[in-house]
Amino acid sequence: MKDQARIDEARPITLARERFNTIYRALRDRICLLDYKPGTRLGEEELAREFGVSRTPLRRVLSRLEAEGLVESRHGVGTFVTTAELADLIQTYRLRMELAPLIGRLDPIAPDRAVLERIRALIADCDPARLAADPGYFARMNMVFFQQVAGMIGNQPLREITERLYYLTHRIWLTFMPKLDLGAEVEAFRREMADTLSAMEIGDLETVGFIRRNHISMCLRRISLFARKDRS
Repeated sequence: MKDQARIDEARPITLARERFNTIYRALRDRICLLDYKPGTRLGEEELAREFGVSRTPLRRVLSRLEAEGLVESRHGVGTFVTTAELADLIQTYRLRMELAPLIGRLDPIAPDRAVLERIRALIADCDPARLAADPGYFARMNMVFFQQVAGMIGNQPLREITERLYYLTHRIWLTFMPKLDLGAEVEAFRREMADTLSAMEIGDLETVGFIRRNHISMCLRRISLFARKDRS
């Protein structure tokens, strides 16, 4: 499955490939933003009708999502969104921490002016009151920021695994959002973006990776703290 995903990414952009990417990103985002909650059955017929495709390209998308751990196929039953439990993903978080410094070491791509402007816009949009009213909007902002950072990863295998691990763990953070101190979460997010922007502006791409690592670590600590409180 991993090899197939890499082959798919390397193919020239055709109409069919563009359609595949559109469906894949739409379903991935719905899963990661909890629009499709864990355990949700993804009906092939309904999705094929929604996207205006046959079941064949849709099944290719579902196969990729399954390879990435976001859905699972049950023979004779259907395809279901996987569960997202912190205990099962602790090692994944730790791997993300160890890989983050490599972002600025392995063939990094300097962000252009458009990327810097998008990050500035995200920082300006960090309004605690607005984000408190719509955690889903906050989660989408987080995803957009991640995509800006991921865009500077020039090493293709590193980019693939970084993206896969991020989307695999993103649901954990969103699941715990109602229990976390939202003001502190917004401030931590704003600070990460501001620090990242400052490093990008002076071309210190290696520091971007270390900033990313530190904030992944702090996020995991905050989530783990509340997970322990839930169990006690």
